[in-house]
Amino acid sequence: MRAFDYVSPTSTRQAANLLSSTWGNTEILAGGTDLLALMKEDVVTPKRLVNIKEIADLRGVKSDSSGLRIGSLTTLAEVAEDAGVREKYPAFAEAVHEAASPQIRNMATVGGNLCQRPRCWYFRNGLGLLPKDESGKELVEEGDNRYHAILGNDGPARFVSPSTIVPVLIVYGAKVRLEGPKGKRELPLEKFYVIPKTDRDREHDLLPNEIVTEVVIPAANGWKVAHYEIRQKAAFDWPLAVAAVALKMDGSSVQAARVVLGHVAPTPWPSPQAEAALKGQPANEDSAKKAADAALANAKPLSQNAYKVQLARVAVKRAILKAAGGAA
Repeated sequence: MRAFDYVSPTSTRQAANLLSSTWGNTEILAGGTDLLALMKEDVVTPKRLVNIKEIADLRGVKSDSSGLRIGSLTTLAEVAEDAGVREKYPAFAEAVHEAASPQIRNMATVGGNLCQRPRCWYFRNGLGLLPKDESGKELVEEGDNRYHAILGNDGPARFVSPSTIVPVLIVYGAKVRLEGPKGKRELPLEKFYVIPKTDRDREHDLLPNEIVTEVVIPAANGWKVAHYEIRQKAAFDWPLAVAAVALKMDGSSVQAARVVLGHVAPTPWPSPQAEAALKGQPANEDSAKKAADAALANAKPLSQNAYKVQLARVAVKRAILKAAGGAA
């Protein structure tokens, strides 16, 4: 790990002013579970670390009739154990509990989870977000791509968005709040994720001197929500496919649906095709299968990851049936 300056501001404004306006010069230290690994491997080499752990306003879970507000420094363990989250947003609580081992949940923060970098082994070995060899040939397309994207992978990015809690947050209608030197802004969580076009870009709609301050989730009244992951092993592992589903029922028929896939594309992947297939239909085995087929109709597997298409179908189908069965 290279030498760096270390500062500990006590307010969000101070922190934002200590961040560089250019990527690479500074990094934010929250839980550190992702950042420190990247620094040890020399993937990121900041000249300054801005420790935001002393900013009390960024901590805590607040719940009222309008919904939920979660400070970005709140740990995953605190969220998973919060009584209000477990009662009103059980699918979110389940996703957070499954997101990491107990040790990591006690360190990792909500903001850090949203902003974590891709787990792509080319990126983690210092070859960049859009890795190419010396001749300009794309390494992912030509190399080992068994865990890479099957949707949204027309290029140049083929990594998968790594957060397992974001898909369920999106179907709950979550928004993310940001603050920087130019003030505050808020955007739907699905808009926070972007596909980089060059190695100089990031995979988040976040300026180098902006900080994620809060996640806001509206009340889930009338929605049945479920989260489903498929992993290679039952113990903690990165998922091969994730699906989150929210259903609003009119009797036995689906009045409205939200379907978001994870770990299959460079961003969390909403599926309007699956949502349209469900609308007006009973939530049963047949409609769930048709919606799952619709969600993966445009999949373009790479040379070694065609197996992920069927796994993602299964995840969508099971999430739909889980939601219809009474998850909330």
